[in-house]
Amino acid sequence: MVDPAGNESSATYFILIGLPGLEEVQFWLAFPLCSLYLIAVLGNLMIIYIVRTEHSLHEPMYIFLCMLSGLDILISTSFMPKMMAIFWFNSTTIQFDACLVQMFAIHSLSGMESTVLLAMAFDRYVAICHPLRHATVLTLPRVAKIGMAAVIRGAALMAPLPVFIKRLPFCESNVLSHSYCLHQDVMKLACADIRVNVIYGLIVIISAIGLDSLLISFSYLLILKTVLGLTREAQAKAFGTCVSHVCAVFIFYVPFIGLSMVHRFSKRHDSLLPVIMANIYLLVPPVLNPIVYGVKTKQIRQRILRLFHVTTHLTDS
Repeated sequence: MVDPAGNESSATYFILIGLPGLEEVQFWLAFPLCSLYLIAVLGNLMIIYIVRTEHSLHEPMYIFLCMLSGLDILISTSFMPKMMAIFWFNSTTIQFDACLVQMFAIHSLSGMESTVLLAMAFDRYVAICHPLRHATVLTLPRVAKIGMAAVIRGAALMAPLPVFIKRLPFCESNVLSHSYCLHQDVMKLACADIRVNVIYGLIVIISAIGLDSLLISFSYLLILKTVLGLTREAQAKAFGTCVSHVCAVFIFYVPFIGLSMVHRFSKRHDSLLPVIMANIYLLVPPVLNPIVYGVKTKQIRQRILRLFHVTTHLTDS
């Protein structure tokens, strides 16, 4: 932004416009979006509750699933309340520091989720390729350490982010094209050289998302090699334990890759496509993950059915 003397100045706040070109219908779009948010929160809370209360599910795979569900709740909560305020109450202003906090939360939590997905792939690799060593390799204390490492890694990778944003001067416009604060969106408003921010963003993507997706792919190549040498019955059982995780991987990485490509090649700052892709990237995985695991995982599915059966029985009585 520009001060009265015509000099460059730091932004004190930003304007979030929600969905560019759809301002007139945003109020009504908020209702289905809010419903999806509630489904995401309740679905992931149910997964956490079931794993916590069912002693037979106190295994590495399900503990990692709890971590994934917890991160999904935090990610969706980091942006959905503000987005609902924009759509319902036209509360488009966000203070600079609040924008930094939201940006740090979204990006660091996404990095943590990528690490947890990698840990889940490692769990499946050990369980299928080295089943006799699974209990000794992935002990519960070691699973807890992996979870802590995921948190530290995600936070550490994003620690320089506020510094790189605060150093930028902003001029002319403080209007962001998204419904929440994203690094790619904020840095485009700067009236200075943003090459440091671009390089930093690429380093983070390559060292986190890129490396994790590569290691996940490699682990499944090893899994596939092992499974092809098993009997048909064993193959079906092995593939059955991996289906839910493979779905979660695609649900997380495909929207992220799409959003990165759109941001890199989109020329219009006010284009609707990047905004829709960004909302899909953050909202769809928290909604679909508990549904996928609830449907595809037999133990969780049976526990959910028993839970609803008890609830229905109590209501009827």
